[in-house]
Parts: sequence; C-alpha cells; structure tokens
Amino acid sequence: MKKFLSILMVMTIFLASAFTPKTTSVHEVEADIVDLAVATEFLSTLVAAVKAGDLVEVLKGDGPFTVFAPTNDAFAKLPAGTVENLLKPENKAQLVAVLTYHVVPGKVMSKDLKNGQKAKTVQGSEVTVTLKDGKAMINNATVTTADIEASNGVVHVIDTVILPKM
Repeated sequence: MKKFLSILMVMTIFLASAFTPKTTSVHEVEADIVDLAVATEFLSTLVAAVKAGDLVEVLKGDGPFTVFAPTNDAFAKLPAGTVENLLKPENKAQLVAVLTYHVVPGKVMSKDLKNGQKAKTVQGSEVTVTLKDGKAMINNATVTTADIEASNGVVHVIDTVILPKM
C-alpha cells in the first residue's frame, strides 16, 4: 500500500507539472510577413514565388508593408502554365513585377480602406479598393481574411492574383 501511495504521489506531481502553463517572455518576437506566409499551407505558392523572385529579405525587412496575399487557389485560377512560366529564371523581372504589385508601402488595416481609394504599389502602379456588401476588393480580388498583423506590417489574404498592366 505504501508503495502504491508513493507511485500515486509521483504520478500526481508529474501530471501537475506537465499540465502547468508555461510562462513566456513579454519580449517574444512576433513573426514577420514571410514567416507568417511560410507557416500558412494555403500560401505555399506565394512563398515559392517570393523565393524565386529573391524577395524574401525585402519582405523580412523593417517595412511596414501591406501585402495582399493570393492563396494557392488564386494562383490555380491563372491560365495553365502561367505560374510555371513566371517561376523560370528568365522571367524573374516579370515575376517580381507581379509580386510587388501585391505590396503597398505602409501598414493599411481594413478599417483604413475607403471605397474607390487608390493605393500605389511597390511595383509602381495603383490598385483600386472597392467596398461593397461588407466585403473589400482589391481590383478584382476579394479580401477573404483581413488584418493578419506581422512584426513588419499586415497581410490581407485575397482570392485572386492581381496583375499589373504590362
């Protein structure tokens, strides 16, 4: 009986310590835009494109940046072969133009958007914001998830790849 109580006490102490919440530092580093995208399975095509365009270090920079992040399904809507062609080294300039068209300097939260607003992208062209029926659109892309904050800006997930006029 004494042995049983000893085992029971050890097990109780073990279980109590295993389920005690761990404290975390107040100074924990928040993920940057690239880290957020890498950790999100449905943004893996965007991550591959950012890597192919050598934009990882730029998007890990201080910012702040606002990124309209197309999902894998958004890339799949493009005509067959488009993504593969953009990822080829000889098309890097075109890829960079497409990707930087999805980035606006500064941190623009959804509450800051106005219907008809124009925003100049890092690529140099403007995108147009449309607010309708409680949804925000950037050109022809609908924002499906807004205001994902990162240490160096904000990400808004969109359902369509937006393309600059080239």
